[in-house]
Amino acid sequence: MAILNGKKVIVIGDRDGIPGPAIAECAESAGAEVVYYSTECFV
Repeated sequence: MAILNGKKVIVIGDRDGIPGPAIAECAESAGAEVVYYSTECFV
């Protein structure tokens, strides 16, 4: 059973933390449809 099965998600990662593509891969493996992902710098 996937927790995010059938959900659409937007992923915003952090340059100094976990990047967006890594979070997007995790969300997809949990069953989500990633509609947008990005890695930003929060200073």
